[in-house]
Amino acid sequence: MSQQQYRLKVESADLKNGQKVEAQVEGVDEVKVVLLKVNDQLRAIGSNCTHYGAPLVKGVVADDGRITCPWHGACFNTETGDIENAPALDPIAAYPVTVKGNDVYITADEATLKRGSRTPNLACAAKQDSNVLIVGGGSGGIGAIEGLREKGYKGKITVLSKEAYLPIDRTKLSKALIPDKEKIQWRDDKFFKDAGVEFHLETEVDSVDFKDHTVTTKDGRNWNYNKVIFATGGAPRSLPMEGFKKLGNIFVLRGIDDVQRILTQAGEGKKAVVIGASFIGLEVGNCLAGKKNDVTIVGMESAPMERVLGDKVGKIIQNKLESAGIKFRLNATIEDAKPKDTDPSKVGSVQLKGGETIEADFVVLGVGVAPATEYLKKSGIPLEKDGSVSVDNHWRIEGVEDAYAVGDIATYPYAYGAPGDKVRIEHWNVAQNAGRQAALHIATKRKPTAFIPIFWSALGAQLRYCGHTSPMSSQYDDVVIHGKPEETKFIAYYTAGDKVVAVASMQMDPKVMQCAELMRRKKMPSKKEIQDGINVLEIYVPAGVKIEA
Repeated sequence: MSQQQYRLKVESADLKNGQKVEAQVEGVDEVKVVLLKVNDQLRAIGSNCTHYGAPLVKGVVADDGRITCPWHGACFNTETGDIENAPALDPIAAYPVTVKGNDVYITADEATLKRGSRTPNLACAAKQDSNVLIVGGGSGGIGAIEGLREKGYKGKITVLSKEAYLPIDRTKLSKALIPDKEKIQWRDDKFFKDAGVEFHLETEVDSVDFKDHTVTTKDGRNWNYNKVIFATGGAPRSLPMEGFKKLGNIFVLRGIDDVQRILTQAGEGKKAVVIGASFIGLEVGNCLAGKKNDVTIVGMESAPMERVLGDKVGKIIQNKLESAGIKFRLNATIEDAKPKDTDPSKVGSVQLKGGETIEADFVVLGVGVAPATEYLKKSGIPLEKDGSVSVDNHWRIEGVEDAYAVGDIATYPYAYGAPGDKVRIEHWNVAQNAGRQAALHIATKRKPTAFIPIFWSALGAQLRYCGHTSPMSSQYDDVVIHGKPEETKFIAYYTAGDKVVAVASMQMDPKVMQCAELMRRKKMPSKKEIQDGINVLEIYVPAGVKIEA
């Protein structure tokens, strides 16, 4: 593709470090780029994040040359366009900048300009003398795949996945109930084959022999490895009462097949009972309400997501969802599921302790997940009380060689906490970043750089969150809320003493992502500074990362 210079329609190139503007590209219809200055250098990049299309002109620029998406925390190198943090997979386009007098030009080809991104070239004729085995085809798995090839690993990559499909954007299952794998599949079969990645779908691990470097699957096959990354995620919990064990039309949500089953029962006017008032339950309830189902959400807490967000923010979210027609039964305990009068094989109601009965055409359980580590129980390694695996800051499993665990199954050192603080976090982008960090260590032996956990949720308005309220050292004791909570437009700072340990917002982008970058650098304002009215967006984000994994 031939490259040429294109003039940018911008008033001036006289930007300050950290400043950015969106500029039209002259001669290419409806194409814009983001022009920015970092370390006294002008740079130009594609205008939209490659994850979900967020406008990068509203992103967060740090002095080390990276830009963070204002919506979901994806980070890119502004000089090369390369990915630095999940959840994006494709790099953004980056263009050389030339200033001639008062005019600013970029050098590019027209096709790349129109796309604004580039598909990473991970093509590799894999050498057979080295093999990384990845167990799990979810967020952690694809993070590991892409990280290995991006960082130059040339050996064979084999993936064992329980699912019947290639890696998907699992976040869209609960947020949008999308039943078609083609619409949410990250990469196609050709991409992985060109990258020298061998997928074995519908393949479930049964046991592991760490001494022999062998994984055995339930079909009796043995798989040898030089390095292994376990990324098996979480298994949805059910409820132990008899009715939930035997009645039909009661669903969990983990895969595409679960969405398909839920949608066979959903429809306008159908009575849906969602059990669980945390992220999965609220997202599914919100989506079903949008499809005109009659939705009731049942939770044990006094407010939705109280365990993570507290009752003040939880009630803001409750009010927003109630305005969409969702009903809540909180401070509630489930007694059992009862059969339908006309069909005793299917659920007809959910009974609460205290006697209340809620009619149900179908039930969705959002009562949490357990680490999917059954296959490790006979391996000889100790598991944590919750069934997870303890790892070090490279995501290596403690006590064995050449084995890593990432995502929902890993309890890892939390760099923004106190020394010795270890956490397990069930976030999509934590899993993907962990997969990338394990890959970085395998491919280069480089020291990892800590990331701040980020997640988001679709709850009538978009919720952003960064940080973690760890029960060991960062358990928050207060919440400082600014904005207009009555309009679901707010930012909440969770504090432990004078330290801000987590931040949540709705309709206040990019403040949460700015806070994540400040946390990485130990530049996050104190509780007192927040109370005194400091604007986090006015704090310059320096280059040096002050916390290390």
